[in-house]
Amino acid sequence: MPASRRVGGVLAVLILLLISVPLLELFVIVQVAGGLGAGQTILLLVVVSIVGAWMVRRSGLGVLNQIRTRVAQGEIPGNELVDGLLILLAGAFMLTPGFLTDAAGLIMLFPPTRKVVLSVLVRRYAKRVDIAGWSGAQGSPGGPRRFGSPLDAESYTKDTDDRSN
Repeated sequence: MPASRRVGGVLAVLILLLISVPLLELFVIVQVAGGLGAGQTILLLVVVSIVGAWMVRRSGLGVLNQIRTRVAQGEIPGNELVDGLLILLAGAFMLTPGFLTDAAGLIMLFPPTRKVVLSVLVRRYAKRVDIAGWSGAQGSPGGPRRFGSPLDAESYTKDTDDRSN
């Protein structure tokens, strides 16, 4: 599939999400407000946002410590970086007013469900990642590696293309 078709498809999905998600959120908020009342609904949205912000901060600091530990051990913190990205995305969902985005954000903040999302993302995109000349694709120097596995720099060799001639 040509890259322009892929970009067009992604753009169409993004436009659809930008239109449908706020409409769904508004529908859910109106339904909840019909049952609880407007004041309690607003209070509930504020409380969920405050709890979510606290959880994002707590989870983010934990992942930051894990990244520091991996780097100090001389390892590439691949899983931890993706974990941090998911926490950042969860924080963005928590800042968006609405129950559906708050639910999606909370799901990504809980470590067990975040690990499921992480494993799906790693499986899907590991072959496309290129870190400082190392590629996770088949046939790369040293063969494919898992995210988070240690890189032995002493035994690593990179084929270079000498174009200076």
